[in-house]
Amino acid sequence: MSKLSLGVDIAGIKMKSPIMTASGTFGYGLEYAELINLNFFGAIVTKTITLEPRIGNPQPRIVEVAGGMLNSIGLQNPGAKVFIEEKLPKLKRYRVPVIANISGSKETEFVKLVALLSNIGLSGLEINISCPNVERAGLFAQDANLTYKLVKKVREVTGLPLIVKLTPNITDITLIARAAEDAGADAISLINTLIGMSIDIQTKKPKLANVIGGLSGPAVKPIALRMVYEASKKARIPIIGMGGIMTSDDAIEFLLAGASAVAIGTANFVNPNTCCEIIEGIKTYMKANSFNKISDITGKLK
Repeated sequence: MSKLSLGVDIAGIKMKSPIMTASGTFGYGLEYAELINLNFFGAIVTKTITLEPRIGNPQPRIVEVAGGMLNSIGLQNPGAKVFIEEKLPKLKRYRVPVIANISGSKETEFVKLVALLSNIGLSGLEINISCPNVERAGLFAQDANLTYKLVKKVREVTGLPLIVKLTPNITDITLIARAAEDAGADAISLINTLIGMSIDIQTKKPKLANVIGGLSGPAVKPIALRMVYEASKKARIPIIGMGGIMTSDDAIEFLLAGASAVAIGTANFVNPNTCCEIIEGIKTYMKANSFNKISDITGKLK
C-alpha cells in the first residue's frame, strides 16, 4: 500500500492537509499559537484585513442561537499597515501557508489592498466579497456582473493565487462561481454566513445592535454542503468548503461533495483544537477505506 498523504495543492498553494482556518474565527493565528502547533494546519486564513482600520459594528454583536451563532462584527481590524508591520512577521515564523482575507466597500479599495499585499510573502489572498455585516461589502457576490468586474480588476494587479469567498444569500450559486472563475479566480470558498436575526421577547428588541447578522455553525451545514456540490458541477477551479463543520465526518462530507479543502470556523470557538482533531479523523477514515490521498475522496459522491 502506498504511503498515506493528506497533502493538497490549491491553486499552487501547497498544503500539508486540506484543513484550513476560516477567516474571522482564528484571529490572525497568533492568538492560538501557544496552545496549538500551527504547523499541522494546511493553511492559516487571517481575520479580514481592510485598507484602513475599522472599529466594527456597535455592541452587542455576537449572540448564540439554536444550532450556531449570529455575528455582526463588521470587519473590525487594525488595517493593512498594522497587519504588514506587526502580524505577518510573526506568522512567517511558522511552516504553514498564510492566506490573507481582505475586503472593502468599493472596487478601488480592493485593488489598492491587493496591490499592497502582493509582494510581502503571503501564499495567497482570499477576496471577501460576501460579508453580510458591512454595507456594500456583501453586494459584489450577489451579482454575477459585479463579481466578474471586481475579480478581473484584482486579477490584473497580482500574481498571487486568488480565492474568492462567496455568499449563500443568492438564488443560484453556480452563476457567481462561474463569474469568479471566468474573471481569473484560482479557487472559490463557500459559504460565507447566512443572513439572520434574533429577538429578545422581554425587551422586544433585536439581540444584535445591528439587528441582523451572519449565521454560522451546524445549522448552516446542509445548505453549505448543497452549494459546494452544485458549484463543483459547474466550476473547474478548486472549491474550499465551509459552513458548520464540527467533526471529521462533516469535513469528509464536504470533500465527497466536491471540495478540495475545507475551512473550520465556528467550531474553533467551541474547541480551539478542532482542526487538529479533524485532521486525525480524516487520517483514520482514509486508512479504513484504503485511500492514499485526498483526491481519492474529493468529488467521489456516488
